[in-house]
Amino acid sequence: MNYTQILVDKADGIATITLNRPEKMNAFTRVMMDEIIAAMDDIDADDDVRAVIFTGQGDRAFCAGADLTPEGGGHVFSDPTPVDDLSDERVRDGGGRLTLRLFDSTKPLISACNGVAVGVGITMQLAMDIRLASDNARYGFVFARRGIVPEACSSWFLPRIVGISQALEWCYTGRVFDAAEAKAGGLVRSVHPQAELMDVARGLAREIADNTSAISVAMTRAMMWRLPSGDHPMDAHRIDSKAIYRLSRGADAKEGIASFLEKRNPAYPGKVSQDMPDFYPWWDEAKYR
Repeated sequence: MNYTQILVDKADGIATITLNRPEKMNAFTRVMMDEIIAAMDDIDADDDVRAVIFTGQGDRAFCAGADLTPEGGGHVFSDPTPVDDLSDERVRDGGGRLTLRLFDSTKPLISACNGVAVGVGITMQLAMDIRLASDNARYGFVFARRGIVPEACSSWFLPRIVGISQALEWCYTGRVFDAAEAKAGGLVRSVHPQAELMDVARGLAREIADNTSAISVAMTRAMMWRLPSGDHPMDAHRIDSKAIYRLSRGADAKEGIASFLEKRNPAYPGKVSQDMPDFYPWWDEAKYR
């Protein structure tokens, strides 16, 4: 695919997706949404990719939110088509389409937030697994200051990450806050000088790519994101047990034990595209209606 609003690079088992509209501080559009989703489809199908890093082009912004002045005019925040039936696909929020795709990723996702991230610029990062910030990063859940509500499924993601009280404070006030407050509130894992941010992100991705089983990581990601919503720990126990039973008999477990005992780097043979356990996926896919 010829991307126009993102850059995609794959090297040594790591994919990097860069939001690429620096003249508009990488503001989000439907085109960008479609391109990221297409890139994720390609990356998930590529067994050579072991981790994904997201960042923004330039040194000012990760993503300054939805483009409020789209080229050629157009409708901001939602599809311009009037509909009466709110179950119509055209009603669906573009940020939510994106975060749901990220939620379904089989690869670990790392955000390297290199500047301003407001609106969908931060809510898209909530579906990523590890969030890093540059020391000039600024965040804002600014929806109440624009007359709308949090989108991109952030009412599901944000309280799970930072707790309900912190989530409500940031969303009620709509204020823009710095990287130190984001770290103190649990939104980001760590804050780094901008010149060092991508090196730290690549270091994390490299640690995953060099030392772990792709199947184990894909299963762990699905379990960690999906099972905490269950009604009882028995829900997790059922999946834990099935996963341990199947994977312990697989080639990756044999290699994990052998490489440990032989004191060498592992070379896991399993491929997510063809070697996931037979009960995966164990969930029924949710539908919009």
